[in-house]
Amino acid sequence: MGRAESVLMARGAGFDFVVADMEHGPIGLGELGQMAAAGIAAGLPVYGRVTGPDSSDIARVLDCGATGVIVPHVDSAADAQRIAQACRFGPRGARALPGPLPMLDYRVVPASELVDGAERNVEVIAMIESAPALGAVDQIAATPGIDMLMIGTNDLADGIGLRGQIDHPDLRAAFQRIAGAAAAHGCGFGVMGLPEALVESHALALGARAIVATNETNLITEGGAAQLARLKAKATR
Repeated sequence: MGRAESVLMARGAGFDFVVADMEHGPIGLGELGQMAAAGIAAGLPVYGRVTGPDSSDIARVLDCGATGVIVPHVDSAADAQRIAQACRFGPRGARALPGPLPMLDYRVVPASELVDGAERNVEVIAMIESAPALGAVDQIAATPGIDMLMIGTNDLADGIGLRGQIDHPDLRAAFQRIAGAAAAHGCGFGVMGLPEALVESHALALGARAIVATNETNLITEGGAAQLARLKAKATR
């Protein structure tokens, strides 16, 4: 929904974090900034998903107060290095020094304190969603500055020739390979787009520590349809 209220709704429902998705749909930096500010005040992490490794918004998402940035379509070590450079301050990267930041309550502080505060707890998350990404997953995971590998389930299935075949054994093997690369290189592992029936086998059993469970569109349409079906069943008795 791209509104600050949605962050409070997510907290009220018991979710652990929120993703402001700027890859699909109308959410832009303005909406993300409002959501991130609400997240800071509410104590609920808000992550921003940008459009890809070439997005000009990668560092701006962090400047606007997001806990981390999720970058889709990271297909190579070069992509991962470019992302890390954009998100990390020197000497680890080339992120420009911003003005006062929301996570520091917009206080004017010395540059060293600004950098320390801006870097603290920030997560840079690379999405693995294609055959080239699967082939380069160890190099992506080993890139300094990348904190987590996150699978985009539907795109990965599509990218390895299994469009719509989410329960295919070859896709489970790809999940296992990605989780193994993350563990071997000290990265976190997360998943997005998994149906609930596969969360145990494709996420929890492989050590996932971040599961993007659903989106507000599905919550409203599926929840609404289920309630309507129950009411109609009562009405026809």
